[in-house]
Amino acid sequence: MGKIHIRPETPPSTTRVAGIDLLRGLAIFFVLMNHLNMRLVLAKVPYTAGLPEQLVSTLVWKGQYAVQMFFALSGFLITAMSLRRWGSLEKVQVREFYLLRCARIAPLLLLLLLVLCGLHLAQVRNFVVPDSRGGLGRALLAALTFRVNVLEAQRGYLPANWDILWSLSVEELFYLGFPLLCRLLGGGRVLRLVLLGFAIAGPFARTALAHGNEVWAEYSYLGGMDAIALGCMAALLCHGRSWSARSLQLLGLAGGALLVFSYCFSLFANSLGLGRTGLNLTVLAVATCMVAIATSVGGWRAPRWLAPLLLVGRRSYEIYLTHMFVVFACFGLFRYGGSTLDSVPLLFVAGILCAAVLGDFVARLYSEPMNALLRRRWRRPGAERLVAEHGLEAGT
Repeated sequence: MGKIHIRPETPPSTTRVAGIDLLRGLAIFFVLMNHLNMRLVLAKVPYTAGLPEQLVSTLVWKGQYAVQMFFALSGFLITAMSLRRWGSLEKVQVREFYLLRCARIAPLLLLLLLVLCGLHLAQVRNFVVPDSRGGLGRALLAALTFRVNVLEAQRGYLPANWDILWSLSVEELFYLGFPLLCRLLGGGRVLRLVLLGFAIAGPFARTALAHGNEVWAEYSYLGGMDAIALGCMAALLCHGRSWSARSLQLLGLAGGALLVFSYCFSLFANSLGLGRTGLNLTVLAVATCMVAIATSVGGWRAPRWLAPLLLVGRRSYEIYLTHMFVVFACFGLFRYGGSTLDSVPLLFVAGILCAAVLGDFVARLYSEPMNALLRRRWRRPGAERLVAEHGLEAGT
């Protein structure tokens, strides 16, 4: 059986990883389905009447699952790219790590916050942060200090365009500490034990440590960082190891089967106690990591018919931060057209397509140029080469 060996100093590829983009594309699809569904549920449109419960659960109630996938992929990619840049985690340049992360995340985030502030001040419906949630000032401060999840756990849900920033709060707080841990602990056993601690804490954070707070059960730091930590450990597992083609194939098939189980048999999984114990999202994160390893190390190539989903995966960060504008616009047209049940499928199709187009538009005209500009300005050695792969660094 042939071996596939990736040496620590040799990057697997400087191009996109099709398997990662596919997983991201699936994740953003479920996020969009979930948020379009929420508009219908709040408007009391009975479009799921008569449909199988598991089918409804799989298609429109898996937004949290999707974010967990994003977290796992983020940990995997950031760790893998750090290893490629610096050779080992103990050599991570903290300042450079932060600058690269800022170049990728900050431009679109700041633009979004600027737009949201303008819409709030203009008193546009669905964009006003009520005083009961702390008002605009507190929401803005929470977004800039990665505490949107904390604010919502204390005050209740923010308007939808603000609410989605909870996941960025979890992710970016993790990455504030990640390079420091790498320099302090290196990439050896101690760091792995710390990451394992995060992975073990996740299910408890989603259950017992939430103390009955439904928002915190979904949005807590530890409840999302377990998936990021699992992704980091998966990347460390890949680094400098030999893999047989057969073992990668089996790993990918097993991971894919677990993903299908997590999404398509979630009600059965919950009957086994996985949801009650918080282990359902742990299983999902592990499955995501298994597929990520198999497709990235094995160099899996996606069939041509998956190209649209891969494109959506490449733009997942831009789509995630901008998609609620599309959701509200499409739902407004849906209500204007009479809110008929026959037009519900069109709402979903139009919402997904328009969100993908908007995300691609924002990426091409703003976030990618700004990312490249900031990297050049900060004079990162080899920045031109890394710009081509910068899209891999978006975690959500």
